[in-house]
Amino acid sequence: MVGAGFAGVECVRRLERKLSPGEAEITLVTPFAYQLYLPLLPQVASGVLTPQSVAVSLRRSSKYRTRIIPGGAIGVDLKAKVCVVRSITGKIVNEPFDYIVLSPGSITRTFDIPGLTDTAFGMKTLAEAAYIRDHVITQLDLADASDDPAERASRLQFVVVGGGYAGTETAACLQRLTCAAVKRYPRLDPKLIKWHLIDIAPKLMPELGDKLGRSALEILRRRGIEISLGVSIAKAAPEEVTFTDGRVIPTRTLIWTAGVAASPLIATLGAETVKGRLAVTAEMCLPDHDGIFALGDAAAVPDLAKGQDGAVCPPTAQHAMRQGVHVADNVIAALRGQPMRPYVHKDLGLVVDLGGADAVSKPLGVELRGVPAQAVARGYHWSALRTGVAKTRVMTNWLLNAVAGDDFVRTGFQARKPAKLKDFEYTDAYLSPEEVRAHVEGAGRATT
Repeated sequence: MVGAGFAGVECVRRLERKLSPGEAEITLVTPFAYQLYLPLLPQVASGVLTPQSVAVSLRRSSKYRTRIIPGGAIGVDLKAKVCVVRSITGKIVNEPFDYIVLSPGSITRTFDIPGLTDTAFGMKTLAEAAYIRDHVITQLDLADASDDPAERASRLQFVVVGGGYAGTETAACLQRLTCAAVKRYPRLDPKLIKWHLIDIAPKLMPELGDKLGRSALEILRRRGIEISLGVSIAKAAPEEVTFTDGRVIPTRTLIWTAGVAASPLIATLGAETVKGRLAVTAEMCLPDHDGIFALGDAAAVPDLAKGQDGAVCPPTAQHAMRQGVHVADNVIAALRGQPMRPYVHKDLGLVVDLGGADAVSKPLGVELRGVPAQAVARGYHWSALRTGVAKTRVMTNWLLNAVAGDDFVRTGFQARKPAKLKDFEYTDAYLSPEEVRAHVEGAGRATT
């Protein structure tokens, strides 16, 4: 099993429950022994939740039958049935397999924009969320200490790129953080704090539909967030960002959440892809290769529930979790010589938490706003957490934040380290298909 995201963890848990002792050995390759609950990262960045709250321990949630390899898969040889793994110590090892389930997830999708990866922050890891919180509070501290009006203005402007769920929730939650924090800075004019949310698309979160999308737009604009649609970044620099409409925004904070792309691991297989995602059957099998399964963000799983030719499941947590359970059953069926079943799942709806009492939700097609939508959003996230400890931590954090607010403390533990997009994606760690074959063949010769 490669990857411990929503799909991978659900698959491993199902395999542990359904396989008899001694029937198979389960190995999980992941750099971290926790499942990160990604939808709640904006609340970590804004200080509503502590980082530990959204990192669900694999050691606690599994039944201890799974062998966990602390590292990342950097190549897969389909013919030799070998997964090449780089451990967290840097050692490269070959892991042979009979069946492999690939759920390596995704990386942040970037474009050839000058200065982007050297300047922008991402929001896909726990470290990035924690760093962004420190960075935003640092900008308030430095602006308060500065006597230079230009520096003060640039430190109090923030730009978020991406009008999907991640970008919208990130901008909403962090804007609430700065508005609450500025009350503790009597030398700062609250009017100087400006948040910009931009997206090249013509609508904000189009998946919500026109009415809820407009509701979210109105909520954010009422709070003072400047939203620009049909706009992206032309270039980025440490102290300013240039929009494609020609505007130049002085800022020290650029957060990039403009979509995701499949993990580079998929390219090491040399197999057919659909927009970078591995092309698989409805059973989540790789065609013409026995024992190879793929799911989640890295796989183009046909969406049979839509009944459209060529439609694939979107890269959402909802699909990933259900695919994880389903692919585990198909792996067991293949192991026991039984027929596999195609994956079919109707979308249950969408939830968007905008912080405080603001939210928009669409459970089972019912449009909700405000407190009812917030109750649905947080109820869904809370129920999706896999351990009682995680649920208790999250609920306690929500209650404490609602009652006592935030202390706006920055930890400083990453203050001297870079934390830009290029520092967290590790896209240069993967092997090419030729390098994978050469490495596997070389290791085979060395053992003979």
